[in-house]
Amino acid sequence: MSPHPIQFQRAICADLQQATSREWLEANGLGGFASSTITGLNTRRYHGLLCAATKPPVGRLLLLSKLEETFIVDGRRFDLSVNQYPGAVHPQGHHYLCEFRLDPFPIFTYQVEGLEIEKRVFMVHGENTTVIEYELRALDREDLPSCRLELRPLIAFRDYHSTTHRNDAINQGFDNAPGVIGLTPYAGLPSLFLAHNAADVGSTGHWYNNFEYAMERERGLDFQEDLFNPVVLRYEFGLCAQATVIAATGPRDAGSAPQLRRDELARRAAVLAAAPSPEPIVQRLVAAADAYIVQRGSLRTVIAGYPWFSDWGRDTMIALPGLTLHTGRPEVARQILQAFAESVDQGILPNRFPDAGETPEYNTADATLWFFEAIRAYLASTGDYTFVRDHLFSTLRDIVNAHLRGTRYGIRVEGDGLLHCGEPGVQLTWMDAKIGDWVVTPRTGKPVEIQALWYNALSVMQDLSHRFGDLGAEVFLRSLAQHARISFNERFWNDEAGCLYDVIDAGGHDASIRPNQIFAASLHHSMLSASRAAQVVRTVHRDLFTPLGLRSLSPRDPAYRPRYEGGVYERDSAYHQGTVWPWLLGPFITAYVRVNGSTSQAKAEAASWLDTIGAHFTQACLGQISEIADADSPHVPRGCPAQAWSVAEILRAAIQDVYSTPAIVTEHQGADDAGLEVDPIPGIFSAANNLHNDGGR
Repeated sequence: MSPHPIQFQRAICADLQQATSREWLEANGLGGFASSTITGLNTRRYHGLLCAATKPPVGRLLLLSKLEETFIVDGRRFDLSVNQYPGAVHPQGHHYLCEFRLDPFPIFTYQVEGLEIEKRVFMVHGENTTVIEYELRALDREDLPSCRLELRPLIAFRDYHSTTHRNDAINQGFDNAPGVIGLTPYAGLPSLFLAHNAADVGSTGHWYNNFEYAMERERGLDFQEDLFNPVVLRYEFGLCAQATVIAATGPRDAGSAPQLRRDELARRAAVLAAAPSPEPIVQRLVAAADAYIVQRGSLRTVIAGYPWFSDWGRDTMIALPGLTLHTGRPEVARQILQAFAESVDQGILPNRFPDAGETPEYNTADATLWFFEAIRAYLASTGDYTFVRDHLFSTLRDIVNAHLRGTRYGIRVEGDGLLHCGEPGVQLTWMDAKIGDWVVTPRTGKPVEIQALWYNALSVMQDLSHRFGDLGAEVFLRSLAQHARISFNERFWNDEAGCLYDVIDAGGHDASIRPNQIFAASLHHSMLSASRAAQVVRTVHRDLFTPLGLRSLSPRDPAYRPRYEGGVYERDSAYHQGTVWPWLLGPFITAYVRVNGSTSQAKAEAASWLDTIGAHFTQACLGQISEIADADSPHVPRGCPAQAWSVAEILRAAIQDVYSTPAIVTEHQGADDAGLEVDPIPGIFSAANNLHNDGGR
């Protein structure tokens, strides 16, 4: 069952304030994309009809910004485009836009002089190719007047983070083969091919100056751009006539557009057919998840968010269960896990692969630990221990050894069995905002979620060692986990607040009420007793819960920032100081349902939260979930308008905790662990060094 189309009628389409707050996204499985608002007015420098990933999933270049569209009826010209210039919106084609719908890709319907023009935009999966189709239909008139359509491609040819400005370096020429135009405006950049079925092609060679992008102005960034128009495509319309442009980095045939559309519709139908639940929210989330799984070499990875993020280790590991295991794609999960395992260095998973393809960045303390949880989830879903033993286990063993020895950025296990991380000027947790040399939320010391993840990782390794027949490693890992659990409960519990400290050993105990503690209650292997987990959930619900996710800081904290707005400094300094993060709703739902005994009442309450999230699909980026939102009501969506872990974690929780019947068994520990003795921590995970790949046979 396909999700119902997201539709807007003339009242919204003709209101630029409402229309430009709603964006659409098409992704191609390579990291490339097409995106704009529902009127076609570009409000971001990232908006365009073809942003190609030239080194998948990075090397993204915005080649084709838009098409200026003019419909000509009996010699009268009707401009369908919309642009923002200094002090003016021109043309104003939104007044002819009677409907926009996402079904499953963007479809625009214009009405002019008793005629209807439908425009469809979609990307071809696995190619840097965007197909734009126009279809003319007569409405309330019997005669068909003389009709033409003129399309003027506006090209940018730049890095997608930048803007283009009028210059003399551009090559204004083009190759005009039958049905295909070739453009190579700058040496060293790929060519753009425009396949078409136009009756005539004319040379123009005009610069369109001073486009303004409102969202970039709001973000304090470069918001003006000039675009070049090399040609005009002229189509002669007859009854039910169609006009086609295929924008691609290689030659295409315009006549292939109908088959490309049918193939893409079939592919998307197959994606939905694998959805594990008929619930509308699950169907919508499964459809949304498809955009983030992309190629990296011969394997797969996850784009953290559109339009500006590449693949991040932390985001990928957190999003993996929702994007792959709960969408029927275990083979994709295997490829992602293998790709990141091959990039581990000094026991650390890459935090980020830069856009230009340079050496990965390793400034993370949590991505590596989320790797263990992703593998645990993979095994729970597939039971594929052979793959883990043969391809991942030795890497996991090396990671534990590196953490025991000590590795980059002060990441090391200390005498209390807990994991220290951090050094001046480096941000290592997911709360990673940095402005110049200022780390806004440094969290140096022992952050609460790092300890929850470390214990979970040790427990996963203990289970694997048992499975693979290494008794010595199993016993050793159990002692490490027990020691960490005792220290955690003794040192992190804030009895006065009825919750956990956020960071310890950073010159004191940080009692800020933040959402990081929810992972101590939501992860599969938990160090908390059931009663303490319930107290954590109550505190987080009271201080941090909103309809769109969890606040990153309690409103009662003096550092709380109610809105995420302004320039770079203002926004980054508010990023984790109250700003709402939708992805955190996933672990919160897991913990909430769990501490309430997975009762039907608890699941019904969680389902009501999912219904609220469902309303967000018609805001911001349609059919997607935003990265963040304002901390204060009305929780305006902010940041990246389409975020992988926002979609993935809510999808995971919906399937795992709300709409499925099997209980998730979680290990909660005793209330105080009184009287439990453990041996001192050995120096190195030496027992596991005897584990061979055939140890479990």
